[in-house]
Amino acid sequence: MEQNKHEIDYSEKVISIKGLEKSFGDYHVLRGIDLDLYKGENLVVLGRSGTGKSVLIKIISGLLKADRGDVNVLGQDVVNITTEDLQELRRRIGFSFQNSALYDSMTVRKNLEFPLVRNRKNLRRKEIDEMVERVLDAVGLKQTINQMPAELSGGQRKRIGIARTLILRPEIMLYDEPTAGLDPITCIEINNLINRVQENFNTSSIIITHDLTCAKATGDRVAMLLDGQFQRQGKFDEVFATDDERVKQFYNYNFIQ
Repeated sequence: MEQNKHEIDYSEKVISIKGLEKSFGDYHVLRGIDLDLYKGENLVVLGRSGTGKSVLIKIISGLLKADRGDVNVLGQDVVNITTEDLQELRRRIGFSFQNSALYDSMTVRKNLEFPLVRNRKNLRRKEIDEMVERVLDAVGLKQTINQMPAELSGGQRKRIGIARTLILRPEIMLYDEPTAGLDPITCIEINNLINRVQENFNTSSIIITHDLTCAKATGDRVAMLLDGQFQRQGKFDEVFATDDERVKQFYNYNFIQ
């Protein structure tokens, strides 16, 4: 699948991580990693379950504290940030959770209105309606506006979850396993949506996945997380052009077995 044409500004880092370490007891998850995300870039972080991929984006968004290292996000030092500044920073970051994190007791409309009412106090009813309709149109689900989450398919819930993050026009998108648990056709739809979001909303994104089809379809660059460190980074084909058995096994599991 051809990705949308977009520009990446390699002179501007929207995320810069140096020497990041994180442990849980005696289990060392991240062992001094370095990573940069450039403005307009889709960066895929690959790795097996339990390798620290989700821990990484939770640290970026301030949901977890790093043990050591520097984490700079949109010019803010996340390691030493104040609570007030962190709340402001989070408004500039969209977090697409693996389970979509919709409120089951609210309609799609109310789910999408929630972040607006919470963060944009002065909006008029007409403005709210227009913003809800705009993001629903962006994910191709305007017809679901009055439905409940229980009435939606897994793929639709995922797309509504992405729409809810987009409604505040974030500068950075963090996708946590966006294709997990979805059928192959729906996975393609989600991959296409991630690329459209990058193109139409001018986002910079980190996409956490162990799905190589997703990685190949959405990633401008791929970083392979192995044994708590990024062992390989580059274009998809560059990352997998190696005799490293750990990398080859990962590729074979996705594309051969």
